[in-house]
Amino acid sequence: MTKRIFLTGASGCIGHYVTEALIQETAHELYLLVRNPNKLGFNYCARPGIHLVQGDLRQIEQFGDLLKTMDAAILIATSWGGKEEVFDVNVNKTLALVQELDLERCEQVIYFSTASILNRDNQLLSQAAELGTDYIRSKYLCYQELQKLTIAPRITTLFPTLLLGGETQVPYSHISSGIGQVARWIDVIRFLQADGSFHFIHGRDVAEIVRYLIDHPPAPGQERQFVLGNERITLNQAIAEACAYLHKRIYFRIPLTYSLADVIIRLFQIKIADWDRFSMEYRHFTHKVVTNPASFGLPTYCATIADVLKLSGIRPRKAKR
Repeated sequence: MTKRIFLTGASGCIGHYVTEALIQETAHELYLLVRNPNKLGFNYCARPGIHLVQGDLRQIEQFGDLLKTMDAAILIATSWGGKEEVFDVNVNKTLALVQELDLERCEQVIYFSTASILNRDNQLLSQAAELGTDYIRSKYLCYQELQKLTIAPRITTLFPTLLLGGETQVPYSHISSGIGQVARWIDVIRFLQADGSFHFIHGRDVAEIVRYLIDHPPAPGQERQFVLGNERITLNQAIAEACAYLHKRIYFRIPLTYSLADVIIRLFQIKIADWDRFSMEYRHFTHKVVTNPASFGLPTYCATIADVLKLSGIRPRKAKR
């Protein structure tokens, strides 16, 4: 069955991958809210049924009539900076959009949050609301407010962990834009040891999950909250896997402790935000249950550190001793 889907954030990293997947792998009718069509790196004329809705999320009320005709909505758009804009876009206008949907027609809202607002048991992390950046606090607040809406039972919330992605025609994520530095500093990094762990996921894998959920919306009573990521990996494992891929041997490792980092911060009078300090102490940003394409019986595009480096265009040099 062909569905009418309203999508925000198509010009971003995740948005590109999700939109391309829906264009290429489905026949759904897509309505893409975009401010500047020139930022779209995919072919939105690839097939019939792709509509550009030029406008700003901050004026979402003007699209109320259109929103009432939607079978689903995918909310990816987000604001990262500027306190007033962050809370207006990430909270107020996101809530306003959802409230414009027709309860009798809309079967699912897929809302993108962030795993930063959850603790290791996949429950809300209180420090995210107390110490988080404006972006993190806005996501925390929006999640809480969405749960109060009548349409809440039809909202599927996705909590991406460290997001990777970016290509010639796709904007790079914040994480992927810095991966090149890993290869440049690997001769130093390989001798360091740190206590910490994390999850990561590629934008293409996120897109596969969204495509699956659009065609297979959770039934009443089924899980509707998914932390997106591959299995937990420690910092030391990540360094070892990167070294193996780059043919770099590890002869010894020097432990980096929080105490040492704190001494360096105080000694050089480095200014550090409350959330960054909390992150240094928390260290293990991992979750009890994570979801990736394999969770739905689908192939995973990027599952290992070697995949990450390869997809980032980093090639191993000749093995050296």
